[in-house]
Amino acid sequence: MMSAAIALFPTSAWASDDSQLWLTEFATVRVSDKWRFSQEIVTRISDQRHGLYEVESNSLIGYSLAPNLILWAGYTHDPNYDAGRFAIMEHRAREQVTLDDIRLGRLSMALRLRGEQRWREGMVGTGWRVRPFVRIALPLATQGQTGIAISHESFIDLNRTKFQAIEGEERMRNAVTLYTPIVTGLNVELGYMNQHRFIQGGSDGQDHAVTIALNAAFH
Repeated sequence: MMSAAIALFPTSAWASDDSQLWLTEFATVRVSDKWRFSQEIVTRISDQRHGLYEVESNSLIGYSLAPNLILWAGYTHDPNYDAGRFAIMEHRAREQVTLDDIRLGRLSMALRLRGEQRWREGMVGTGWRVRPFVRIALPLATQGQTGIAISHESFIDLNRTKFQAIEGEERMRNAVTLYTPIVTGLNVELGYMNQHRFIQGGSDGQDHAVTIALNAAFH
C-alpha cells in the first residue's frame, strides 16, 4: 500500500532513494494563559529498511513570552528499528522557540529554531545539533481553515560522534501539505516530503515520504 501511495509522486531512480510513509499525531493543550503542553508521536515506515524503522515521541512544555512567541523544552523518546525489530534506543533533550501566525497578506508564516542533544544507548558521546524551520501557509477558502503549506527544515550538526558523522548541514526536509479541519480543534494534513541526506564521501540520498498528520488543539 505504501509503495502505491508513493508512486503518486515522481521520484528519481537513484539507488540511494527510499520511499517512506510518515504518520503523525500531534496535540497541544493550553494549560493556562502562559503555559502549554504538547505531545507528538511520529511513526516512520520505509521500503529500504523493510518496514517500521522509528517511533519518535516528543513531549514538550511551553511558556508564552508574547503573543504567538513560545519557548519550549522537553524530551524525545526515539526507539529505532530494523525491519520492525527493535535495534537501538535514542534519547534527546529538546529546546525550541516558535513564532507563529506572522501575517503577509493572505499568507501566514511560522518560524521555529530547535536545539537538540542526542544520546544513544551503548554509544559514547553527545550529539549536538540545531534545526531551523520555516512554514508558509496559503488559505484556499475565505475562512482560512483549509489551505496549502510549504515548509523547509535544515539539520545542522554542531559536532561529531559515533552516530553523528557530519559536522555541518546533515540533511534538509522540504514539504508540501494540504490541510483542512475534520471537526473543531482537529485538523488533518496530507502531503509529500523530500528529505535530502548529505553523505560524506559518497552520493547523497533522497527520502520521498507520504505524510499524514492529525493535529489537535485543546483550550
